[in-house]
Amino acid sequence: MEEPKITPTGEDYLRAIYVLGEEVQPVIAARVADEMGVSASTVFSTLRRLHSDGYVKVERRKEIHLTAKGRKVAEGILRRHFLTERFLTDLLGLDWVKAHQEAHRLEHAISDEVEERLAKLLHHPTTCPHGNPIPGKDSAARHKGVPLAQIAAGKEVVLECITEGGERDARLLAFMHEHRLVPGARIHVLDVAPSLGIITLRVGKDEFALGIEAAKRIRVEPSD
Repeated sequence: MEEPKITPTGEDYLRAIYVLGEEVQPVIAARVADEMGVSASTVFSTLRRLHSDGYVKVERRKEIHLTAKGRKVAEGILRRHFLTERFLTDLLGLDWVKAHQEAHRLEHAISDEVEERLAKLLHHPTTCPHGNPIPGKDSAARHKGVPLAQIAAGKEVVLECITEGGERDARLLAFMHEHRLVPGARIHVLDVAPSLGIITLRVGKDEFALGIEAAKRIRVEPSD
């Protein structure tokens, strides 16, 4: 008997679990519900179905993990999403926010053949417009940087990416675009004020404050 095809909703859940696993530990149902914007009862119902179909496993402490089968689906949907973002920004000229929103609408409809042709058309990019590594056919690359929120005042760093979780915050994307917080940008950390919940930065001649919670979703590497 042919295995039933996973639904777009199921793909979204697997992608959410994958992204949460990259950003926070442990991944539990409450965090998945918050990420998906649904009720706890909806999450439990969907997780039970994903578990029975072999996409996820739930440990004794209620931590949720993707199986190899679930990870393959999650990486596949991320790959299609990121390639679509590249197409929309690089060839159609859409801005960061619109590209992310449109890619989310299109990613479920892209076939394997279209995915391959997109990758070839774009000369096989390795990252999305926001710097996230594009999963390959066999395995996904990993972030190498650390959260900007962990950088001490006085340090200079280079922006690696905004995490996939951060990409879903349209206001944060618009803010980053306005202040040229793009992959490769050199960032001077001028001040860190945990009591106020802000970090003060300089990019070029532009000085501005960013919330520490938002800074947790920006990955950076030391400058040379």
